[in-house]
Amino acid sequence: MQNELYSAHLHHMQATWTTVMTSAGVDALLVHAGTPMTSFRDDYVYSFRANPHFLAWLPLVRHPDCALLIRPDCRPLLWFYQPEDYWHLPPADPDNWWADHFDVRVTTEPEAWQRALPLPVERIAALGDAPALAAAFPAAALNPEPLISRLELLRTCKTSYEIQCMREANAEAAAAHRRAQAAFRDGCSEFDIHLAYLASCRASDEELPYHSIVALNEHSAVLHYQLRQRQAPPEQRAFLIDAGCAVNAYCSDITRTYAAQPGDFADLVEGMNTLQQDLAASVRPGLDYRQLHLQAHHRIAGLLADSGVIRVSPEEAVASGLSTVFFPHGLGHYIGLQVHDVAGLIDNDGNALPRPDGHPFLRLTRVLEPGNVLTIEPGLYIIDSLLQQWRAANGDNAIDWHAVDRLRPCGGIRIEDNVLVTTDGSVNLTRECGLA
Repeated sequence: MQNELYSAHLHHMQATWTTVMTSAGVDALLVHAGTPMTSFRDDYVYSFRANPHFLAWLPLVRHPDCALLIRPDCRPLLWFYQPEDYWHLPPADPDNWWADHFDVRVTTEPEAWQRALPLPVERIAALGDAPALAAAFPAAALNPEPLISRLELLRTCKTSYEIQCMREANAEAAAAHRRAQAAFRDGCSEFDIHLAYLASCRASDEELPYHSIVALNEHSAVLHYQLRQRQAPPEQRAFLIDAGCAVNAYCSDITRTYAAQPGDFADLVEGMNTLQQDLAASVRPGLDYRQLHLQAHHRIAGLLADSGVIRVSPEEAVASGLSTVFFPHGLGHYIGLQVHDVAGLIDNDGNALPRPDGHPFLRLTRVLEPGNVLTIEPGLYIIDSLLQQWRAANGDNAIDWHAVDRLRPCGGIRIEDNVLVTTDGSVNLTRECGLA
């Protein structure tokens, strides 16, 4: 099945990229995987992340300095860099399931492609950030913006192969989330919960699609909390984990929040979970994601009003900007080869699609189409800096500050799933894995 899906995926890639090349007036595209970067005045090499345009063709996530040449009506040509190296283990020989679709030239030299291009560089556009590209191509041929934008637009509608990879990435992450929840219930520290997550998905940190957020108590109010305390807090009150997995470079991005005990915070978590599933279920073709984002603000403001945290109507909370104090980020984003995947803020003609006024962090403003995969991740947080800014500008009346004080030790709530847009609705790739 994988071979059939992958073969169909490459057929689609060849056809669509040929259209882009013809429109751009170029005869070929050279896509470079990327070159590892070394720390300043050191021999330490940073964790390698391959060019996503390269990964759209090949599942070679740990293969720097490979190069791929795409031409209309030609078999893709891959320079597969396999150095003679006794300091590090070189990449294994190419696997047949993907290599059979390419003209593979194994090389021990990282820039062998420069001497073997079948066309003059003036007829080729190059994609990537490897220093070797800048040395070989004129500036106008390196990452031309109109061409890049068109290729990124193509990536917003996933093939069956890509969807299958993302299904598997969700399944792996869902199992690891369950392991992490169990570690939280056992009273583990943030660090040990993270280790439990890694053990479940059998991955290292650098193999995950992004830096996992593993936050206990008030740390869950830090949107991209980056630390992992080695010691468990004296009292476990709340736990937020935002973590994913990757399969053949395709990502999942899942968030769950748990309360340690019944009470006001646990009620808010349950309310947010219901709210999030309602929003995810409303995803369909033709839906303007900006409207769904604004709907999320109204629903979250309603949750805050019903729980007594705010003293104004949901409509007033949204109109005044009070809802953004508790929910300052966007409802979601495209996901695929990149966690925050590309082309979320332009239409199919490349024109900018503005964010709603007052919502500068929304990453997706598109009208949804079949094949899109996106996240739905409403949140609610007690962020002191935002609350104090509101208080200084608007006074005390709209917020029950005693309720805020009761919730502050628990931090915040975010629930996030990955949702596929279908021809007549949507499929929640995360919930179908059985993750509540």
